[in-house]
Amino acid sequence: MKQGEKLVWVIYDIVENKKRTRIARECKNFGLYRVQKSVFLGTLNKNQIDELALLCDDIIDEKIDSVYIFPMCEEDFKKVKLLGQAFDKKLVSNEVLEMFF
Repeated sequence: MKQGEKLVWVIYDIVENKKRTRIARECKNFGLYRVQKSVFLGTLNKNQIDELALLCDDIIDEKIDSVYIFPMCEEDFKKVKLLGQAFDKKLVSNEVLEMFF
C-alpha cells in the first residue's frame, strides 16, 4: 500500500440496474476489486475517496439508493472477521485473497 492510501470498502444497494452497473464500473476504474456483487475492496488515497464519493452521488437516486464508502486503516483491516462464504469465489481474485490470508 502506498503512503497516504487506505483500504476502502465500497458497499451499495441500488435499485436500478443501469445505475448499479455504473457504480460498479466506477469502482473498477478506481482499481477496486469486486468481492461480492455489490461490494468492492481496494486501496485509495483521500482525494480518490472524495472523487469516488462525488461520482457515486451524481449517479444514485438518494431517495432510494445507498452507497457506503468505508476507509479503514491497516490495523483495523487485520481485525476484520470473515464469516461464512465471505467472498463470491467467482468474483474474487487471488490478489484480494492475499489481503486476508
